[in-house]
Amino acid sequence: MLTTLKFHPRIKIYVVYLFLVAVTLAIFWQVHRHEFVYFDDGVYVTQNPHIQSGLTLKGMIWAFSTTYAEFWHPLTWLSLMADYQVHGLHAGSYLLTNLFLHVLSALLLFWLFNRMTGAVWKSAFIAALFALHPLRVESVAWVAERKDVLSAFFWMLTLCLYVYYTEKPALRRYLLVLLCFACGLMSKPIVVTLPLVIIILDYWPLNRLQADSHRPSAAKVVGIIPSWQFKEKIPLFILSALFSVVTLYAQGGKSDVHPLALRIANAPVSFMTYLEKIFWPRDMALIYTFPEHLPVWQVSGAVLLVILITAAFIYAMKRLPYLLTGWLWYAIAILPVIGIVTIGDPMADRYLYLPSIGVSVMMAWGIPVLFPRENSRRMILFPMAIVFLAILSMITWKQCGYWKNNESLSNHAFQVTRNNALLIMMHNNLATSLDNEGKVIEAIDHYSEAIRLKPDYAYAYNKRATLYGKIGQYRQAIDDYSEAILIQPDYALAYNNRGNTYVGLGQYQMAIEDYNEAIRLKPDYAYAYNNRGFVYLKNGNNELGCRDVQRACELGFCNRYMAAKNQGICR
Repeated sequence: MLTTLKFHPRIKIYVVYLFLVAVTLAIFWQVHRHEFVYFDDGVYVTQNPHIQSGLTLKGMIWAFSTTYAEFWHPLTWLSLMADYQVHGLHAGSYLLTNLFLHVLSALLLFWLFNRMTGAVWKSAFIAALFALHPLRVESVAWVAERKDVLSAFFWMLTLCLYVYYTEKPALRRYLLVLLCFACGLMSKPIVVTLPLVIIILDYWPLNRLQADSHRPSAAKVVGIIPSWQFKEKIPLFILSALFSVVTLYAQGGKSDVHPLALRIANAPVSFMTYLEKIFWPRDMALIYTFPEHLPVWQVSGAVLLVILITAAFIYAMKRLPYLLTGWLWYAIAILPVIGIVTIGDPMADRYLYLPSIGVSVMMAWGIPVLFPRENSRRMILFPMAIVFLAILSMITWKQCGYWKNNESLSNHAFQVTRNNALLIMMHNNLATSLDNEGKVIEAIDHYSEAIRLKPDYAYAYNKRATLYGKIGQYRQAIDDYSEAILIQPDYALAYNNRGNTYVGLGQYQMAIEDYNEAIRLKPDYAYAYNNRGFVYLKNGNNELGCRDVQRACELGFCNRYMAAKNQGICR
């Protein structure tokens, strides 16, 4: 898209590399001051003892043997272990690793297209749009998305090595392609579509799908693709198939909660919605919900648009092959996260990390066609591209700031989210985070807001009651526990917690009645046995007290039993 400036070719390339590094770091460098967030960072780092053991043999074995967090991505675990080994629990350091991986991916992307096409400025535009787009923020500024940036790095490196292989095919070069592809799959399974993207690049710009007179088998053609092309890709497809099976297994066989017909109908809508987000990145939320109903006009309109655009690009493929390449790159890369098979969230901004490159290709080569005169390109396109990238960069910088901590992330989500279920979840999560920080009053306010949005929300009543107990407001706590029990009569935890509050008020008989009910509802409730035993012991009923605390110990909670045993009260 960018026109040629009067630089020596090698100088132009160095300028692009310097620009990509400097601008990307300038926009994202703020992440080094950011904190961990409550969404998944606990699962991946802050509450994960395997990560916090650092790089050990035991940890490495765990990384390669676990499907923890419902994925098999051992290289992602190992990279987080390495960060902990060096930086401990300093969130900003993990995010700087994300940032450096993102920068490396942008540089490799530029190298890739420049090597394939020799078009420096168009390749620079693709890499810059990839590096600076606001939709990149979620992948870079979220520690739990290490898998995104790590897999993208190996995706780019695999393609670069593949181009290197096509220039002089040799087994050693091909094995490097396989190795990097496997590393990408071990970082995040979304890389499974890469073999198909490679075939697309064989079509354009590598032009490897044309019959090669030097290859005896080239005359055998499957459709328009020479048979040797399929044979060459077989090891890549085998790896994709194996990792697809592993990914489905790692999901634990969980079934999709939405009917298949709805998921299929939603696929073209999501396809076009993602496309819209690339061109109009607004209301970027951490979580999106799956639609419960889709109007017929919306589904049919999306299907018609996909068909018309695809048909138009196929019709123009001989004259404008890059449009079909970009379109197919986007379509294939987005396929695993389109929602037909739900793995992870139903929709997310980070899912566009790799697919959006295809759209960049269409823009970089397609828009200049509208300006056939070289002078027009120089006078119009170059300034337009700079302004466009500058606007995106400002949006990205602002979006990145929302990820500073739990509070700023949640406040932004409250502004852009319209769905009550998501808002309730955000209030719950923020309340938990504030409670962990000792900000009890603020946490109570957020549980109150969750209750306002969902008046029959027993969980929020129970959590708010616990916080009231922390600040000594026992009557409000008992009222909330009672409301939770009224909404959910089998809520054993609320009975146990209300019993604890009665103990705080010295109302031991009321406490015992609540513990009795908690144990009736949940016969293996160790904490309820332990708490009831404490009350019995406190009131001198050693026989019942010892029996209860011993039972709690048998169920795995021994502190009260061991204390009573050490004091000679229990045997």
